[in-house]
Amino acid sequence: MKPVTVTILKKELKQHSHEELIEICLKLAKFKKENKELLTYALFDSHDEDAYIREIKEEIDVEFSKLNYDSLYYIKKGVRKILRFIKKYIRYSKKKETEADILLYFCSKLQELKPAHMRSLQMINIYDRQLAMAKKAISTLHEDLQYDLNLELEKLED
Repeated sequence: MKPVTVTILKKELKQHSHEELIEICLKLAKFKKENKELLTYALFDSHDEDAYIREIKEEIDVEFSKLNYDSLYYIKKGVRKILRFIKKYIRYSKKKETEADILLYFCSKLQELKPAHMRSLQMINIYDRQLAMAKKAISTLHEDLQYDLNLELEKLED
């Protein structure tokens, strides 16, 4: 079965009643964890973006504390795992300010790793890529926000 386009889905959803839409949303939530997380964001977290960002930062702290420091392989694997869930939460929000803030926080946590771990070329590449993505997100924001976030970015680039 081939999925239809978003436009067709939108037209079809407009033809359904309120109760039918609730049932469709509940089916989606039961089907996959990501759907439930997206619905949770849309219903509860989208109204208070600052609390959402704080929650993600706390989760980043927890995940960094769980990192296995036995070998560089496990550290890279853990960092990539953290990055995957960060990207997922950024996709839910779709706000550039949230993206820039979370990526800068991730880079600051990555920079706190032991210097021996940051000598790895792959870790340096991950760090540089995320800084570049944060810089790109910052460039689309309002001038006042750009200034504040650029100060944080400069600290990380040193």
